[in-house]
Amino acid sequence: GIGAAVGHRAIARGGGSASTGSGGSGDVPAFVPGRWAFSSWAGRVCAVGFLFRGFLFRGASLPRGGGYLLGMECGISGLPGVGKTSLFSALTGGAVPVVSGGMKPNVGVAPIPDDRLGTIASHITTKKIVPATIQFVDLPGLPTGGGPEGAAKTNSFLSHVRQVDAMCHVVRCFGDDADPPVDIETLETELILADLQVADSALDKARRPARSGDREAKARVELLETLSAALGEEKPIRAIAGELTEQQHHLMKSYGMITAKPTLYVANVGEDDLGGESAAAKAVYEWAGRVGGQAVHVCASLEAELAEVDEADRAEMLESMGLSESAIGPVARAAYALLGLMSFYTAGEKEVRAWTIPAGATAPQAAGAIHSDIERGFIRAECYHVEDLVAYQSEKAIKEAGRLRSEGKNYRLQDGDVVHFLFNV
Repeated sequence: GIGAAVGHRAIARGGGSASTGSGGSGDVPAFVPGRWAFSSWAGRVCAVGFLFRGFLFRGASLPRGGGYLLGMECGISGLPGVGKTSLFSALTGGAVPVVSGGMKPNVGVAPIPDDRLGTIASHITTKKIVPATIQFVDLPGLPTGGGPEGAAKTNSFLSHVRQVDAMCHVVRCFGDDADPPVDIETLETELILADLQVADSALDKARRPARSGDREAKARVELLETLSAALGEEKPIRAIAGELTEQQHHLMKSYGMITAKPTLYVANVGEDDLGGESAAAKAVYEWAGRVGGQAVHVCASLEAELAEVDEADRAEMLESMGLSESAIGPVARAAYALLGLMSFYTAGEKEVRAWTIPAGATAPQAAGAIHSDIERGFIRAECYHVEDLVAYQSEKAIKEAGRLRSEGKNYRLQDGDVVHFLFNV
């Protein structure tokens, strides 16, 4: 049978049927020749039955998603007392109990605010809206004490930093004594020294086989000498990332270089500087531009308070401050982009959902974000853009206008695509 994932429904045509649901619970429906049948297994997308040579086969239920995106994390770092945990609480909506001042990270999932979900739902009747999410790790603050205990805490801090895929570096921009360049340099110097130690140690090991003619070892020596020189000049690796070849980027992954991680600098401003116009906030933007990073500003304490009130009160509070949206939206979206992620959408009567994929993912890879069976049996993807829905008001009108595209295995999804997948398993 040929299955089509349409708004999370897997439909088998030709004598039998297979189906999925996005909510509720229930058993796999009995096979009914010539009719549609749907199951309502919560959070599952799979072909539960199909007709092959006159026989009905029932597949086992599998978890949602192909799994290749699981575990991508954005770490929130900074000196003690800069507002990291307040930002973490604001991003996660206060849903995660946090411990401040400890050496154990706080981990939580944050939804990505996305106006396009509401746009889709305004044209396609649905029961619920499900946003994309991103996982944040509230890392311990950089220890400031010396001695054996301080060194142990620093090593623990660095081990946590190495495990995340990108970093949000929170910088204090409130208070008369705020000095962003000094605070940023304090943390960056520690990270640069950690990478320099790794580079120098690896360089010593690579030189021996390189002298014997090992081609990969020679390439590693060239890379490590470049990295060591930059780090010795107190430059983070991301500042020279554009000068490295594709092969060098591939080799560098094995070393876990902290300063190579994409970094978002978050200027944590006071309530008297919500527009980020202070000299302190501007200094953060200037630093980010100089070292190949990005920057946003936010009042983390205010956002943490907003996260605790209901949506109606939140909107009223934002309006009273002359703001159109919470600053958490831009922060979350910037972190999402920092990880190299984008969203595509599926839409149906059960739910409108944003799915997370790496930018540049092919149609089969995107199908795998929903379920591995859809990726394995991919036939084609029927796509249109959210803007098409705004222009034509319905999927039927989009199709009649010739705007519904049929894309094959080599198509790379575009941010904002609404997709129906056809597959055969």
